[in-house]
Amino acid sequence: MRATVLTLVLPRRLVGFEGAARRSASVAQRNIAALKTAYWLVMLGGLLEPVLYLFSIGVGVGALIGEITLPGGHTVRYPEFVAPAMLASSAMSGALSETTFNFFGKMKFMRLYEGMLATPVRPIEIALGELSWAMLRGSVYSAAFLVIMVLMDLTTPARALLAFPAAVLVGFAFGALGMTISTLIRGWQDFDMIGAGQFALFLFSGTFVPATTYPAVLRWLVEVTPLYRAVDLIRGISIGTLGPVQVLDVLYLLAMTGAGLLIAGRRMERLLCR
Repeated sequence: MRATVLTLVLPRRLVGFEGAARRSASVAQRNIAALKTAYWLVMLGGLLEPVLYLFSIGVGVGALIGEITLPGGHTVRYPEFVAPAMLASSAMSGALSETTFNFFGKMKFMRLYEGMLATPVRPIEIALGELSWAMLRGSVYSAAFLVIMVLMDLTTPARALLAFPAAVLVGFAFGALGMTISTLIRGWQDFDMIGAGQFALFLFSGTFVPATTYPAVLRWLVEVTPLYRAVDLIRGISIGTLGPVQVLDVLYLLAMTGAGLLIAGRRMERLLCR
């Protein structure tokens, strides 16, 4: 009897998952179909920013610093230290740009999602579709930046291949966070606070100096921020110092992704289905 019930229930669940995935994909496909030529210029600007930081600080300032010693005693060239942080920051910036400014405009002003909800698409599927679209953009950034890192001999091709899915995970985590923020903010003026918070993360997440250089209290604050965990994960892969702490980084980012999607989906349902 139990086997019979399972054979009936499991196919229904599989069909439900397949339908949800198809509807989420349709949201991402809509964004691809709506692309304009100017959008590619925006994407090019998003890629150039971390590259410029890498050359100006990683290479320029790095020529004055030379090598830097990590907490575990591992010594690396300063550009090797900075480059993984630029990759993590690029993944964060690309995901937040798509899931805050663009997502907010579609939801609050274009009223695009209200039309989607007239179809079988549900709020959580809209969130998944928008996040998938954001990750397509973020993946282009990450892949291009990793190629630059390999060409500059800042990492090996094998480590770059392993760092790519890590960068995608970072993008998913910040994309889910961005959608949650977009459902909470009141208007365009709030984006100033988002920009300030993003820049603070960029400066104080072990990006340019190890977290151990900060006072104890500030170091603790730095190490619990999401960008620090992202930088720590990608840096560990890039320079070959993987350890148990990177498992913590992955779990942190997975939890952040799941929580962000759950909250964003429920908030969207409350805002759009009332």
